[in-house]
Amino acid sequence: MKFQDAKQFEEVNVFGMGQPNDAYAAYFTGQSFLNPLTGPEAGLHLSNVTFEPGCRNNWHVHHAKSGGGQILICTAGEGWYQEEGKAAVALEPGRVIVIPANVKHWHGAKADSWFSHIAMEVPGEETSTQWLEPVADKEYQEL
Repeated sequence: MKFQDAKQFEEVNVFGMGQPNDAYAAYFTGQSFLNPLTGPEAGLHLSNVTFEPGCRNNWHVHHAKSGGGQILICTAGEGWYQEEGKAAVALEPGRVIVIPANVKHWHGAKADSWFSHIAMEVPGEETSTQWLEPVADKEYQEL
């Protein structure tokens, strides 16, 4: 279900919007919000990431020598996920996206809806995230 109104969206965003994602703002087009769900003691990083309508992150790669990657669990609103060279996939609550290590991709909200997902970094050996170029406005608007 699409949500354009932030107040209505927050009523269904069960894990909460959290705070503006200022630490990673350089890697997003539009405003995103971050609500960490686990701390370092958990050994597994989980955060609820919320995107305002039209917000998306840059192309990026979760590198790993072994293991690694990312899992997205869509929880509210509607969004997009795309791997390089493939068609974009619509995201809606209940959809799970498993992103293998070393795959260039991006994800974010649809132009006309708020969107949230839980992002989980998959443990691995020698993991890192490489942030790349923004998703081109023309490419995004054609979705």
